[in-house]
Amino acid sequence: MREKGRLNAPDIMRQFAKPALALVDSMRSAAAEQPGQAIAFGGAPGSNSHQAAMQFAPDALPLPCFSFEDALDAVENGVAGCAMIPIENSQHGRVADIHFLLPESGLSIVAEHFMRITHCLMALGKGPFEAAYSHPQALGQSHKFLSDRGIVGLSHADTAGAAAFVAESGKPNVAAIAPSLAADLYGLDIVEREVEDAPDNTTRFVVLAKDALDPASLAGAQAMTTFIFEVKNIPAALYKALGCFATNGVNMTKLESYQKGASFAATQFFADIEGAPGEARVDAALEELAFQTNGVRLLGSYAQVRKRG
Repeated sequence: MREKGRLNAPDIMRQFAKPALALVDSMRSAAAEQPGQAIAFGGAPGSNSHQAAMQFAPDALPLPCFSFEDALDAVENGVAGCAMIPIENSQHGRVADIHFLLPESGLSIVAEHFMRITHCLMALGKGPFEAAYSHPQALGQSHKFLSDRGIVGLSHADTAGAAAFVAESGKPNVAAIAPSLAADLYGLDIVEREVEDAPDNTTRFVVLAKDALDPASLAGAQAMTTFIFEVKNIPAALYKALGCFATNGVNMTKLESYQKGASFAATQFFADIEGAPGEARVDAALEELAFQTNGVRLLGSYAQVRKRG
């Protein structure tokens, strides 16, 4: 578990550029009145996560946090009822560090949400531009666009935060890659729309809360279950682990590996399966997995909102 209470430190939220601070303060004040209705997200107002949160829960109170970690802390500390976190993108893969943050948070995944991602190049001037700021994911999703124009991509904490930073800089030769809403919020001109390299650019978000959903509440609906497991350091360890699902007819839709610690001796896997505990085939598969591995930890079961395959 991470250190508690960091979200309440004034320097955390004050890392946003000045054009974003008034909006941040207003949203934080509203969320403080009804924390149970607040949905935390990483990024400045106008970010993709902000838009995803409002799509998922239009009546919720958006709570902007400087980072994904701060958004998770907000839920841990009771500042928000849930958090909206991007977990993977169709074009650029998994969001950095998220597989470490989710297990460490102690929170449970209670829902998923998919959103089509459209980026705009925005600035105070019309160009040419020496550099464009944005979140690393957005830069990766717009790599060809930037390369073709000789624009250097520079990393920023989030997309909308990059727009606020460019607005604060006053420089006409730098730009930001962000959602169109950010241009409206921070007084930037949209130079070019749909700068993402793939027309079907989509991000999968997950919603996290303190309390996990009871799998029984998902009866009759197609469910997903997310979990992590650590394989034993023996030959065919992963083969045996995956066999638990094959022999029980459970469809695994996602499997990603990452190292635990610096020893490179323990490999953990982040996985999604169709189904939920309480279903005989899922229970059998997870029971066998626990026997074949060093440990299994469920991160949550929730309704499937997009059919896999």
